[in-house]
Amino acid sequence: MTRHRHSAKSVTRRDYLEEGEALMDLVARTDGGSIERAASAAGSEAPGTRERRPRHTERFDVLVIGGGQAGLSTGYHLARRGLSFVILEAHDRIGNSWRQRWDSLRLFTPAKFDGLDGMRFPTPGSYFPTKDEMADYLEAYAARFDLPIRTGVRIERLWKHGGRFIADAGDRRYEAGQVVVAMSGYQRPRVPDFAGQLNPGIVQFHSFDYRNPGQLADGGVLLVGAGNSASEIARELAPHRPVFMSGRDTGHVPFRIEGFAGRHLLVRLVVRGLFHYVLTTSTPLGRKMRPHVLAHGGPLIRVKPKDLAAAGVVRLPRTAGVSDGCPVMEDGEVVDVANVIWCTGFDAGFSWIDLPIFDDEGLLRHERGIAAEPGLYFVGYPFLYSLSSTMIHGVGRDARHVADHIAAHASVRVAA
Repeated sequence: MTRHRHSAKSVTRRDYLEEGEALMDLVARTDGGSIERAASAAGSEAPGTRERRPRHTERFDVLVIGGGQAGLSTGYHLARRGLSFVILEAHDRIGNSWRQRWDSLRLFTPAKFDGLDGMRFPTPGSYFPTKDEMADYLEAYAARFDLPIRTGVRIERLWKHGGRFIADAGDRRYEAGQVVVAMSGYQRPRVPDFAGQLNPGIVQFHSFDYRNPGQLADGGVLLVGAGNSASEIARELAPHRPVFMSGRDTGHVPFRIEGFAGRHLLVRLVVRGLFHYVLTTSTPLGRKMRPHVLAHGGPLIRVKPKDLAAAGVVRLPRTAGVSDGCPVMEDGEVVDVANVIWCTGFDAGFSWIDLPIFDDEGLLRHERGIAAEPGLYFVGYPFLYSLSSTMIHGVGRDARHVADHIAAHASVRVAA
């Protein structure tokens, strides 16, 4: 972060501004409280016990929260429309959300579908990039278009006061007329409550924390869940230890994505055709599939059920609980293993958004990324408009749509 020097006069004025912002925060947090009570609370705290307040406020037309592919794509389209914005990224380096995934991960789509708007992926089109290559690409993309990014900024609260959005991050505060939350709905690993009942000697963690087989104890492993992550990890582990995978069959893409036909024809038909243009909120089929995808995820892409069977992976029913410290399946079978990897998905992790934008089931209320709260937008959210909305090649269309809406709204405000 760049530090700015101030004269004694400007520091004094800034102190008054900070006190006003702290008071505004207290008023917003006080249900039914008066300004007098808020002011009293602000002045009555003992030195050293006062709640931490933002010391410096920066103001922009637009805040983009998230510096992954969704945030960078949004920034690209906002820049082309001449808007003042900043991208706030929680990690210390662009691309780290990819670098921190398991070591052997490769993308499910060939490079010809892995570039963002304005910059192709720099490898042969039929090559399947590694997760580190994807991370480096995102970093290079941000540099090429000189996008304004602040790294190491984790937003703790997003709220609204006087028609303006306020994002608090430690001792920093960002204010804007419009905000884009540019991240997926997979922010917080989800583990069942009964995980705490497993025998303490069992090594257990979420697939989010899996990196390689060296993390596991000797002996068998149970993968709880049967989606893409579980299947990829199961196939990696199966040659070296007994592997069990519990959960229902999620279905699979009926061809080899890395075969000749897959790389040169079928991936395009499925990824760019079916996922991008057919399965959308504008089509009856897309609207029918959307609730299922949001609840259960998509089909297996690379690994097929017969691959798992050939590798010796034992399929089991859903994991229902724990018996005598061991995982128990819904049919009553107890599985004695040394390791458990929870491939049980993620929660949205949007508890920091202090705005009325979620329904009774906790789902985002929006229309193609335009949230129920005026001036708030989402990009990268699952099935935002289509099944491809969380995929590299799909975020650009959603980002462009949101940027158009932001620019039009900003024009109306200027004209007014």
